[in-house]
Amino acid sequence: MARIKPQTLKGFRDFLPDQMLVRERMMETARDVFRQHGFAPIDTPALEQTDVLLGKGGGETDKQLFRFTDNGGRDVAMRFDLTVPLARYAAQHANALGMPFKRYALGTVWRAEKPQKGRYREFVQCDFDTIGADSTLADAETLVTIFSLFRALGVPEITVRVNSRGILNGFLEAQGLLERQTDVLRAIDKLPKIGSQATHELLLASELTEDQAAAVLAFCGVSQTSGEASTGEASTSENAGGIAEQLEAARTAVGGHEAGRDAIDRLQATCEAAIAAGVEASRLQIDLSIARGLDYYTGIIYETFLDALPGIGSVCSGGRYDNLADLFSSQPLPGVGASLGLDRLLAALEELGQLDSLPATPAEVLVAVLDPGGEAAALGAAAAIRAASFAVEVYPAVRAPKHVFKYADRKGFRAVVLAGSNELEANTWQVKTLTDGVQTEVAAGQVALEIAQRLEPGPAVAS
Repeated sequence: MARIKPQTLKGFRDFLPDQMLVRERMMETARDVFRQHGFAPIDTPALEQTDVLLGKGGGETDKQLFRFTDNGGRDVAMRFDLTVPLARYAAQHANALGMPFKRYALGTVWRAEKPQKGRYREFVQCDFDTIGADSTLADAETLVTIFSLFRALGVPEITVRVNSRGILNGFLEAQGLLERQTDVLRAIDKLPKIGSQATHELLLASELTEDQAAAVLAFCGVSQTSGEASTGEASTSENAGGIAEQLEAARTAVGGHEAGRDAIDRLQATCEAAIAAGVEASRLQIDLSIARGLDYYTGIIYETFLDALPGIGSVCSGGRYDNLADLFSSQPLPGVGASLGLDRLLAALEELGQLDSLPATPAEVLVAVLDPGGEAAALGAAAAIRAASFAVEVYPAVRAPKHVFKYADRKGFRAVVLAGSNELEANTWQVKTLTDGVQTEVAAGQVALEIAQRLEPGPAVAS
């Protein structure tokens, strides 16, 4: 028989238990934060009708769709983010949901793009959004929630860069470039990745003049405090108290364009509200080079960078999208939200050596019997220990002690409870804590109490 080589597809990954435990713990933390801010859970299918997804993220995103014809002859595609399906969902269920509506969703998405560090073809997004509210308050609460999320994840050293599509559009109109909006914004979005020279060439290829291309790059540099805009390493310490000054420079750039100046006023009000709610001003940066590659954004946009590793890119992004649901409903359904890129954040934390080391098991205690006939006793002991709020695994075979302890050490259990024929006959158990090597014989009815006295509950359980 010809065997198939076991391997994953390019851009896809398997996860070992210790990796999954870290991922699950971070997802549970995200869920807790979202709930604390009043967001309710929903979910949408992995597959959508292709016309639901096409044209919502721009031509480049359309090319990245995993698209096929299903067995029923339907043209379907796998979701490339969780926001476009949300627009369809909100339009479909608006009457049942009521507006405004705050939701969160954690799910897998797929993009057929070139894999690179921190970027995969299959990855998890942790989204939160407010639908049905076109307000500065909703914009500011999104900022507050981003900071709450990273504090809860134990990653407080972040900078959130904010901009507004309204400011960008005002500048483009003032420059007579509104008709080239899509090309210009996509070029700007590539600025941190490809640098100013390559961006300049992209702008020229989009039929901008030399003066117009130079004006675009100068505008994008208004907010940069040091170095070139494309480095992604602008100093955060110099931003404290600088938001008003940065926005005043932006007002000059948009000239008399009323909508652009209104967008600047709104962005300033949003930042001030978030700061009043406890967001550190030094961790907010007005960055006019941020455009976000997705076409559906209409207002404020957010990108979150790790201060220790900004080069990996934004680990939590989003913005306001007031027209995304228009194709599905005549009811106005403005939205704003952000998405934590779980896999990119994990890749960054791993590179920085900041990932907590967890055991390769969610259980803290291993229960084992060394001789046949003890199955019922093992399950009973495990149930009693679980009732004392400890996670327990029953070793699924009858093996010698050396095999049991080798397994326990490799998996990272904190204690082993085991019995041979002598203990089973005496109705006792041997209890050994692996941190200190202490082993004692305990009556069967006292095993749970012994574990509770010797272990602090919980660190091996994903939470």
